[in-house]
Amino acid sequence: MNFSIIRYILFRVLEFASVFLALPCLVAVIYHEKAGFAFAAVMIGGLIVAELGKLWKPKSKVFYAREGFVAVSLSWVVLSIVGALPFFISGEIPNFTDALFETISGLTTTGASCLPDVECLSKSVQFWRLFTHWIGGMGVLVLIIAILPLSGGYNMHLMRAESPGPTVGKLVPKVQTTAKILYSIYIVITVIMVILLKAAGMSLYDSIVLSFSTLGTGGFGILNSSAGSYTTTVQIILTVFMILGGLNFNVYYLLVVARKPTEALFHEEARVYLMLILGEALLITFNIVGYYDSIGLAFKDAIFQVASLASSTGFSTTNFDLWPEFSKAVLIFAMVVGACAGSTGGGFKVSRFMILLQDMKNEFLRVTHPQIVKKPHLEGRAVDDSTVRSVQSYLTIYLAVCVVSFILLSLDKFDSTTNVTAVLATVNNTGPGLHSVGPACNFGGFSFFSKFVLMFDMLTGRLELLPMMILFSSRTWKRY
Repeated sequence: MNFSIIRYILFRVLEFASVFLALPCLVAVIYHEKAGFAFAAVMIGGLIVAELGKLWKPKSKVFYAREGFVAVSLSWVVLSIVGALPFFISGEIPNFTDALFETISGLTTTGASCLPDVECLSKSVQFWRLFTHWIGGMGVLVLIIAILPLSGGYNMHLMRAESPGPTVGKLVPKVQTTAKILYSIYIVITVIMVILLKAAGMSLYDSIVLSFSTLGTGGFGILNSSAGSYTTTVQIILTVFMILGGLNFNVYYLLVVARKPTEALFHEEARVYLMLILGEALLITFNIVGYYDSIGLAFKDAIFQVASLASSTGFSTTNFDLWPEFSKAVLIFAMVVGACAGSTGGGFKVSRFMILLQDMKNEFLRVTHPQIVKKPHLEGRAVDDSTVRSVQSYLTIYLAVCVVSFILLSLDKFDSTTNVTAVLATVNNTGPGLHSVGPACNFGGFSFFSKFVLMFDMLTGRLELLPMMILFSSRTWKRY
């Protein structure tokens, strides 16, 4: 294990995390808020520690997958702690556990909140709370790679550890250029959404922070009603951009940068993702139509909630916990399958779901035709055996994390539906669940212990399980 390069990366992350705090400081100055002092204090302290730490140069820049997993996992822990300090120091979230829960939920784009009243928060605190979604959506290490050459040509190990999906590849030969392209697309889509929300009648501040939350597929809102109080136009814009946030960013690359619209339109995972959203929305619409005055209103709420949970955003326009059991089951399915690989969304990922279904079908064929050789296909290419094994292993670890977390949460006072959906909502980085963690409730009632279990689940889900799990292996920490 090359500890020196990991230490160097952590100080770099601390430096970037401190720089990020300049934005809420600026918001506090604009709105004359005292919370700005808390952001400024943490920013200055973080920069001093980071600059001193960077003087301790790494002995070697040799950097492999093991260091990539450890560096990414610890980077998210450091970023979470630094991000929570302004909440706590300002006194707006007086309990540090709740401040840390809120920060991890923001950075992992989960959107599960333990705050009973978000409207009482200052503008600068609200800005930072929702900006964490935007930072975590694409990944902080991807941003660092885009800005500076971090580790002498070994950046791909960081990108693989932080980016979602069964496989992570480069859009172009250089990893740094790939990171720049991803963030450029991300920024452009964010700007477009800000413009559209402003044109729909929202203030500039609301347009910016809501765009952060939507494109990061996070789901933190600035109103206690989430998205229920917004106009139909704003809700439609949110629906569209939640879906866009859950699309594989390779589609945007093919469409805009590579100028290959045909390949973009026939991107297999994207088509399945969109078909699932439409199909799930139609099923729910026909199931809840009796609750509404017209089928159009039923479809509007159905497509919004499906887009919200499938993309792992977590906004809500209505209390879907009051819908029929069938509709809630469809929403849980959408939550678990999740968004596309290579997106800002969470969940199991559509591509993994597709590979597993094909592998299951092929296994049935092999029972009756033992000599047959048939592999799953994705995007017109055969999926290699190592990727199939990786997906199978991912499913095993995913189920194990969910089961253990559910058992641990059962020590608390809540019912099984609450505990199961709380675990699914956090592991899949979705946000709301059902019953006591439904869209009309929050996670504030959980005990100190349960909140830490759920925080672990959020980090584990965002980092695709292995980077966090590998921290607990003794073999990880052996020196070369």
